[in-house]
Amino acid sequence: MMRNIKLTIEYDGTGYHGWQYQPNAVTIQGVMEEKVGRLVNEKVSLAASGRTDAGVHALNQVANFRTESKISCEALHRGLDGLLPEDIAIIDVMDVDEDFHSRFSATGKIYIYQILNRLHPSALLNRFSWFIRCPLDIALMNEAASHLIGEHDFSSFRASSCGAPHPVKDIKSAQFRREGDLLLFEIDATGFLHHMVRNIVGTLVDVGMGRRTSVSFRELLELKDRRLAGVTAPPQGLFLKHVKY
Repeated sequence: MMRNIKLTIEYDGTGYHGWQYQPNAVTIQGVMEEKVGRLVNEKVSLAASGRTDAGVHALNQVANFRTESKISCEALHRGLDGLLPEDIAIIDVMDVDEDFHSRFSATGKIYIYQILNRLHPSALLNRFSWFIRCPLDIALMNEAASHLIGEHDFSSFRASSCGAPHPVKDIKSAQFRREGDLLLFEIDATGFLHHMVRNIVGTLVDVGMGRRTSVSFRELLELKDRRLAGVTAPPQGLFLKHVKY
């Protein structure tokens, strides 16, 4: 009988060219499929909740695959613990219904973006945050971020490479909070466009530096022009935190 197995995966994306398999590059999917295939003694294809870009991390990426193997979920989990490199870890392994699909069954996602905002850089956090030396006004950034809430056309924050059929997304929440020297931006939405979170963060940083106002940030949504928004924040600060089902 064919089984449908769901994996919850944590990874440090620093050394990878993103999630999606590429024939001439090391990717999370490529490594995962090779290790899982070795354990179930079959060629497997993992479907993920979404693709993360090169350098982006995941706290709870979700993927599923189908197999005829009778290996238990516990044995599969232990086997992957022994085979996977140290920068990829399995959080959970479970059998799921036949109709479950990690991408198409998802109802939303939560991302976190980390900014290290202090005078000097960190040797330990440089792979997991965007270092910004000048002070950022978190109150102004949150005022601007409040304009993101609701259903909008996010063309102003959409990468030119984005293949989504339409640019309208529904944002449930978007807010910065400070934890010591870290500014954490958490955004919850039904879905995201390519580079959308990083483009939003790059533009909100302009607000925090006083280069833009909250009103001009809101107007970007109406203008629907990526050329008018800020820089794309670097990938190392971005984490896929949670996938909703």
